[in-house]
Amino acid sequence: MKPWLWFVIGTIVFWGAYVPTIHTGQLAFGTPKGPIRAFLFVGLAYCLVAVIVPLLLLFLAKTEPMVFPGRAMGISTLAGVFGALGALGIILAMINGGHPQVVPSLVFAGAPIMSVFVNLALHPPASTPDWRFYGGILLAAAGAALVLKYKPV
Repeated sequence: MKPWLWFVIGTIVFWGAYVPTIHTGQLAFGTPKGPIRAFLFVGLAYCLVAVIVPLLLLFLAKTEPMVFPGRAMGISTLAGVFGALGALGIILAMINGGHPQVVPSLVFAGAPIMSVFVNLALHPPASTPDWRFYGGILLAAAGAALVLKYKPV
C-alpha cells in the first residue's frame, strides 16, 4: 500500500470518530449538557496537535524552511477557520436537535462533494470533467441518503 494511503485511512478513522466522541464528551458534562464546553476542549486539542507538533517538526526535524510568506499564511489561516467553523457547525447541529447517527452521515458525505466544487473553483481543470465525474457526485449523495434512510435505530 502506498504510504500516503495510511494517512488517508487515519484521517477517515479520526474524523469518523469525531462526532460520536464529541457527543459523548458533551454528555459527560452532565446536566445541562456541555456541547460548548466540549468544543472548548476540542480547541485545546487543536492547539496541542496543530501548533505544537508542527513547531516541533519545523524546529527539530527541520522538515521545511522557516519561511512564512504573507499570502500563504493568510490562505492557510482561512483553511483553519473553515475547519474550526465546520467543527462548530457540528456542535451547533447537535445542540439544535441533530442526532449523532444523522449529522456525521450528512457532513461526511456532503463535505467531499463540497470539496470537489471548491477545488474546481480554485484549480480549474484544463477540460470539462467527464460525465462519470458528475455521476460519482450523485452516487455519493445517494449513498448518504441510503445510509440515513436505513440507519440502525
